[in-house]
Amino acid sequence: MGKQKETRKYATMKRMLSLRDQRLKEKDRLKPKKKEKKDPSALKEREVPQHPSCLFFQYNTQLGPPYHILVDTNFINFSIKAKLDLVQSTMDCLYAKCIPCITDCVMADTEKLGQKYRVALRIAKDPRFERLPCTHKGTYADDCLVQRVTQHKCYIVATVDRDLKRRIRKIPGVPIMYISNHRYNIERMPDDYGAPRF
Repeated sequence: MGKQKETRKYATMKRMLSLRDQRLKEKDRLKPKKKEKKDPSALKEREVPQHPSCLFFQYNTQLGPPYHILVDTNFINFSIKAKLDLVQSTMDCLYAKCIPCITDCVMADTEKLGQKYRVALRIAKDPRFERLPCTHKGTYADDCLVQRVTQHKCYIVATVDRDLKRRIRKIPGVPIMYISNHRYNIERMPDDYGAPRF
């Protein structure tokens, strides 16, 4: 009988000594980590996220006319489908002046969609829309909007995306604008926002 051919083992490494091995000299050996005993009498520190000063419980004092509305990419597309003028429809929804804001990420997202969504891109480049520059890395619009709304609670977020809505609902004091029955609706907006302030 012939000798059985041994299959070659790929990516095998040579066995190495552990740095804690007894065969190594004392000076080359890795010293065991000593656990620091916690002092039971010492004060315990824990980090609690600071509550935003703009909120009075769930009431957001920073929101008021003129409203700044952060627009998501799909909101523009669905507005075109529903044949809604973005600026006029937001004003009809909130009964006040509205300034739609578009971040660089949303603009990049709209540009990526290509020729099929060129109408949405033309609407996004409207001079009535305020452009907000982004300083973070990447162009993922959802993260950008959530991050901006967490830092500055003076925005209303306009989106149709379920996942983004779910993420924004966890942030207190941020209303969501969405499309239903061929018109814009607002979610989590207290009744007295439209009332005049004296």
